[in-house]
Amino acid sequence: MKRRYKILGIGLAVIALGVGSLMLYMSHDAPCSPSPPLPAGAARMKGVIYRCYGPPEVLRLEDVVKPTPRDNEVLVRVRAASVNPLDWHEMRGMPYLVRMSTGFGAPEFERLGTDFAGTIEAVGKNVKRFKPGDEVFGGGGGAFSEYMRVREDRGIALKPPNLSFEEAAAIPVAGITALQALRDKGHIQAGQKVLINGASGGVGTFAVQLAKSYGAEVTGVCSTRNVELVRSLGADHVIDYTREDFTLRPEAYDLIVDNVGSHGLLEYRRVLKPNATLVLVGGPNEGQWLGPLMGVVKAMVLSPFVSQKFGLILAELTAQDLAYLGDLTQSGKMKPAIDRRYALSETPAAIAYLETGRARAKVVIHLD
Repeated sequence: MKRRYKILGIGLAVIALGVGSLMLYMSHDAPCSPSPPLPAGAARMKGVIYRCYGPPEVLRLEDVVKPTPRDNEVLVRVRAASVNPLDWHEMRGMPYLVRMSTGFGAPEFERLGTDFAGTIEAVGKNVKRFKPGDEVFGGGGGAFSEYMRVREDRGIALKPPNLSFEEAAAIPVAGITALQALRDKGHIQAGQKVLINGASGGVGTFAVQLAKSYGAEVTGVCSTRNVELVRSLGADHVIDYTREDFTLRPEAYDLIVDNVGSHGLLEYRRVLKPNATLVLVGGPNEGQWLGPLMGVVKAMVLSPFVSQKFGLILAELTAQDLAYLGDLTQSGKMKPAIDRRYALSETPAAIAYLETGRARAKVVIHLD
């Protein structure tokens, strides 16, 4: 018996040592490496680079090699980009879980940015959907640069002609997140009562308009300074959270899309109808390891014991959904809202502003 306990103790010690070593490895920050020399004769462009994790000050606007499209790719001259919380999570490597995809110690892919809008400059030999000169928008790696490569079969679509490049660049991540939260996770139906918590943010401004396009009765929650913005987007009701707690009101909702995580799950349950759905999009940073994902863990623990459904949305950029959102803008049912505009050289300031949590609607980068 003693031998059995001894073996068990050794096994637990090995597991603890392994977990501790992995945690130490994942949380290690390597120093910023210097800029490597560019190959002689290589075509150059300007791009925002980060070679270590940290605050916006780690970002550098440098000369980098201009990409060449592969057979199934297009080369886009970026005319505008937009900033998302994803960008500062990747920049800081926080929560540490994101380093599973970005790299341990230092980022493996040194270029930042996802949302873009621009003009196709060149196409690979197997590309069929696009041609040079096409105006496009979508998502891909390294959007904070003058040029980027994008696979034809990924998140790229023709830009709606009635939108500027800045407006089109504001759509991809936030717009698709809102769409998939409402349609795929929330299963929104006409006539439902839908509440958007954080209605003045990037995802929230699209969610309000999309929910209205589905025929829902929409309530938006925001701060005092954003009440008129949310009302102008079509919300039927607007609640100023600085003056009133919506979880203490008598109204109940069929669907809540939570972009900020300002309340606990039990508080949300008070205003959810039986069999209603809460979709978690964003939340407060609860610890260095899981950050906003801690809310998802709590939802998974609570879910088996309640009638309401809890869902997490991790958006997938698809050409079909981009085209759908583009059609909505052309029909007048949706319009991107922009808070501030920054030049490419001001990208660190743009991300710093987004990190404050005071940004409303979208923050865009212009390259003209």
